[in-house]
Amino acid sequence: MSDNAALLMVLFFCLCEKVVADPGTNNPSCYRIEPGTMAGIIVADMILTIAIVIVTYHCASRRRRRKERADKVYMNVRANCKT
Repeated sequence: MSDNAALLMVLFFCLCEKVVADPGTNNPSCYRIEPGTMAGIIVADMILTIAIVIVTYHCASRRRRRKERADKVYMNVRANCKT
């Protein structure tokens, strides 16, 4: 598996180098993204990721508390009735 990953990384970097090597050519099929737009996408992705983590943690902790509360409801009724 690591051999495939290494091969993919090498191919990826070779292709990236080929694309970045000659920025002077006007290639109409390339879409140029401004740095501000890229920064906005990255920040929005980070915010969305943090929101997903918070919602997941909240749901999991609510479920755990509900389960603990349900376990406390059951008591040994016979032991409480003995006098």
